[in-house]
This record gives sequence, C-alpha cells and structure tokens, in this order.
Amino acid sequence: MGRMVIVGAGIIGTMHAVAARRAGWEVVHLDRDLEPRSASVRNFGLVWVSGRAEGDELRVALRARSLWEEIAAEAPSVCFRPDGSITVAQLPEEVAVLEQVMARPDAAERGFRLLDPDEVRIVNPALRGEMLAGLHCRTDAVVEPRAVLPALRAWLAAEAAEADTGGTRSYTFHGGRTVHEIGPGSVVDGAGERHRGDVVVVCPGAERQGPIAELLDDAPVRPVQLQMLQTAPLDERLTTSVADGDSLRYYPAFAVPALAALPPQAPVAAEHHMQLLISQRADGQLTVGDTHTYEEPFDFATSGAPEAHLRARAQSILGRALPPIVRRWTGVYSQCLDQSICHRRQVELGVWIVTGPGGRGMTLSPAIAEETLAQIGAPA
Repeated sequence: MGRMVIVGAGIIGTMHAVAARRAGWEVVHLDRDLEPRSASVRNFGLVWVSGRAEGDELRVALRARSLWEEIAAEAPSVCFRPDGSITVAQLPEEVAVLEQVMARPDAAERGFRLLDPDEVRIVNPALRGEMLAGLHCRTDAVVEPRAVLPALRAWLAAEAAEADTGGTRSYTFHGGRTVHEIGPGSVVDGAGERHRGDVVVVCPGAERQGPIAELLDDAPVRPVQLQMLQTAPLDERLTTSVADGDSLRYYPAFAVPALAALPPQAPVAAEHHMQLLISQRADGQLTVGDTHTYEEPFDFATSGAPEAHLRARAQSILGRALPPIVRRWTGVYSQCLDQSICHRRQVELGVWIVTGPGGRGMTLSPAIAEETLAQIGAPA
C-alpha cells in the first residue's frame, strides 16, 4: 500500500483523500485549521451541473455528479439530495436564452426541461412570484456544506478502522497543523512533526502563504471574494434550488447568441458581479447569494446594497418576504485565469498541487480528485 500525504482539508483535499482511499492508498491528511472554515463551508452546497461549459467541463461535472451519489450511499451524513434546480426567467429576453439553450445538443444530457409558470409551480410550489418560464435541471443536487467535510472524514476514519491491521492506520487526519515545509515525499508541520509519504498532494484553496506560495509562484490563478447570507428556516420546503436570470450571464452553459440581447443588469448587480442563487439547508434555512469581487485587497466587511438587492430578487421569485437573516459572511476561493477546470501540476518529483476550480469546487471535486489519482498512478 502506497502512502499519500494530503495538505488541505477543504472539499478538494478531502475528495482527494476519498479518491486515494478508494484507490488503495494509506492517507495522512493535514489542515491548518482544527476544522476547515474557508470557502468549502461558506457556500451553497450545490452540485451544479446546469451551468457547466459544454465539452470537457460538462463531462467532468456529470462524472462528479455520479460519484457524489456513490459516495453518499456509503456516507449518508453528507446529506446529498438530488433536488434539481430551476432557473427563473422574468424577462422575455431571458426566455429567449433558455429557448436557445434547450435547442443545444447537450440539453437532454444535462436533464433540462423548459417549463411554463404553472409547470414551475408544480415542480416547486414555493415559487409563487413573478416569472415567464423556468429551466428545470434534473441533474443538479445539493449537499450540506457545513456537514460534508466532517461527514466525509468520519466515514474515511470508520472505513479505515475496519481495514487496518497490524497497527497500520490507513487514514489519519491532523487538524490545526500549519505546514512549514513541503518537499519530495515529506511534509513538516508547525508542531515539528515530519509526515512522510510516496506522494504529496497540496490542495491549498485560496491559501498563498509560506511554502504554498512558492508552489504557486507562477500559477495562473487568482482569488475571488463572495458575499452571502443565511436566513432563519422557511416554513415550507424548496423542492429545488433556485437561480435568477442574472445567472444566465455568469454560467458558460448559457453562452448562446440570445445572451447578447439581455438588458443591462441593475447597477448594484453589475458593480458587484451578482447573480441570485438560493439553496435550502436540511433544517429549512435558506442560503442566499452571491457577489463576486476580483480586485484585491478585499474588504473584510459585508456590504448592505448587494444584500438588499439579493433580498428583493429572492422575494420577487418566492412571492413572499424572506425569513429574518441570521448569518452573513464573505468567503474567498481560488479561480483559474484560463479555461482550465483546475490548476493541477506536478511541481517537483512526487509533489502535486491542485487548486483553482473557482466556484465549481463542490460540484467537481470528486471527479477532479479521481483524475489526479489517475495521473499519479497506482500506489506502490
């Protein structure tokens, strides 16, 4: 059995641990935080096939969607729910985009259906606001972002405990371990402990400090900050996740000729590169967002104007007031500057870095990890 040391316990790093264990590796897993608390837990929990670009990105997304379902069957605490999504069109120009999307050859593969307002409300009765049509995507799904990482680690630990013999620990997690040194087959943490392995895989998220900065010296990635909020529980279930017409501007799946005819966004939405997404947590709370900021330095505070816009957009689709806001936050993720699905590179013998999926990390992570393992090869 080969041994892999994984640095980073966000969703990308954790899925590499899952893929490595499934491939027969012994895994030592480290993170700077006692419990990861960056972008992997500050998101919607969406497994979002609908917006992915045609071709390779869609292929990876569909493979990841399949892997999520397999993993959830063994680790049900990730709370995987194949709820699908509805993208709501409130303008004729948005309907024209959806009609052209439906005419694309991959529409059936994505599980798309174009619904009129009555059909939308049959699929999701909670959507009682303004709409002309809705794009139903049956392949989209959702997990619990604050639960998925500890759930996966607990599953890995339990699975390893059953498999371990002769004192060998085939999965070990060390939280609260800042990495001070990374080299071929070796990682030294802040406690001075050296962790040895046949391969080191670094999944740093947006982290760019210390030895990780050296590995990212010429990497074509940038940080992106987002702003989101969470409400008290809604007193009914959203049977799908929800997106608004501004999401058509953001996701590459909707890059059809009719997109050019969309009217300008509201000034606050354009300034903050906004779209509306809504997902519902298992306890009924709504996660609502989001904004995108690309220029550093990022402000540490959330902004009131985007929040007001998000609330108004959400209420126009739901046809009712949102429950009170109970939590607000910002988050930062790493995004590739080119068209790559992620930045994956062997930076030196036996040391790989994987980062930069942007807002696609929760969606694509199982397949990204599987492809990394394929490139590394079988354990020695």
